[in-house]
Amino acid sequence: MDVAQIVKSTQEQGVAAWVDYLNQLRLNELLAKLTSQNMNLEQALAELQKMKVNIAALIENNRGGAKGMHGFIAETAEVGIENARNLIKGLDAVCEWINNNGPADILRNGTEIQQKFVRSGGHFGLEAVKAHLEQYPDFIRNGGKYQIPKDFYNDLQRILALSQEEAAKESTSTYQLWKWIHTFFEETGVSPSDLEPAVLDYSAVQAGKIGKTIQQEENNIKAEDQRRRNEAYEASKPTLQEGVKAAGISAAMEGGMTFCLGVWKKHKQGKRLSEFTAEDWKDIGIDTTKGTVQGAIRGGTVYAMTNFTATPAAVANAFVTAAFGVTGQGIKFRRGEISAEEFVENSEILCLDVSISAVSAMLGQVAIPIPVLGAMIGNVAGMFMYQIAKDNLSEKEQILIQAYQESFAALNQTLDERYYKLLAMLKKEMERFSSMLELAFDPDVNIAFDGSIVLADYVGVTPKKVLRNKRDIDQYFLN
Repeated sequence: MDVAQIVKSTQEQGVAAWVDYLNQLRLNELLAKLTSQNMNLEQALAELQKMKVNIAALIENNRGGAKGMHGFIAETAEVGIENARNLIKGLDAVCEWINNNGPADILRNGTEIQQKFVRSGGHFGLEAVKAHLEQYPDFIRNGGKYQIPKDFYNDLQRILALSQEEAAKESTSTYQLWKWIHTFFEETGVSPSDLEPAVLDYSAVQAGKIGKTIQQEENNIKAEDQRRRNEAYEASKPTLQEGVKAAGISAAMEGGMTFCLGVWKKHKQGKRLSEFTAEDWKDIGIDTTKGTVQGAIRGGTVYAMTNFTATPAAVANAFVTAAFGVTGQGIKFRRGEISAEEFVENSEILCLDVSISAVSAMLGQVAIPIPVLGAMIGNVAGMFMYQIAKDNLSEKEQILIQAYQESFAALNQTLDERYYKLLAMLKKEMERFSSMLELAFDPDVNIAFDGSIVLADYVGVTPKKVLRNKRDIDQYFLN
């Protein structure tokens, strides 16, 4: 029994199982993100639905009249849309509609906000801000904010960015507006930082347009949801950095295992560690270098195959091991160290060995669903069983097994023939059944009646329970 082979095979499958575990961690994280995003979308759409109900009530009750309704709609829309935009990102809904005609319209994380959606005056609603501040002089000092339509705010920022000369050069109306705005800030003590943009433009909150605005926002929320799902998917993809990490760790593990096995083999030959010669350490060093290189190739290849092809980790590792082994046999054959028959036979045995290892690892992972450990234990058990059977069978037992295999192959052939005959018979019966089924449900009632009788007889309905003519029908329903 080759203990070194079992240990090395177990280490190799351990690397494969570890790479598979890395892949599974990414998939688990993706699933968690998508599950969380499902909840985010549900909450965001529910928030918009609540907003739609509130706006519908405002319009139905004509709240604020023809001139003031859009202001109440703007308040409700601000709360619903800002909350929905937070919820779709997994954040908290932080806005609350106060709706009590007090100094503030909205409360956001403890900050009072007063909205001014006023077009009259042509000064971006700043007259309304001034009037409100006169009524509530401590509003800004208490941390309050004024909110104006988004398009008003953008235009205001553009005017504020102009110098006096630039404003005068642009147009007379622009210059007059520039002077009015600067006078406003100087006289009221309001700072541009006390103003902020609403989420919507002035026109978007009008009663005739709010429905389209809400629909657009729902589309935006769904687009943001899809964008975040795409980001989660992209983040779950394999990366070059992770592949390099897998190759590096695999190189270290295989190099270290090769070193330990090299020392163990020398010790098994009867040498103590202190008795190792320079030639012994050279042999161990060469083997360790080869093992390290093979480990790097193994880790990178298994990572690539498990992520970019539909290959289980255990199978990918077996493929790499077989490739190394067959390549080594090819080198020996080219050097004349083995014959052509030996090359073929050794290659077959190598492939059989790695196949047993792969199957054992996969069965172990299923039986013991602990990452990495299950595959390694399964591999050890499978390889031990295989080694014992291979090393302890006599020629007589091998002949018996060969005869059993031949009889088993013959039995398989017989079963295959019976299977295909039964399959053909079943197909024929299914075609007949489908034909009778079509007749039983034919649009023509007379054809359907006759077809239903045939179908009932075919499926085994008791003959006396089948209504076959008008007399049977009359007797059934009248008696």
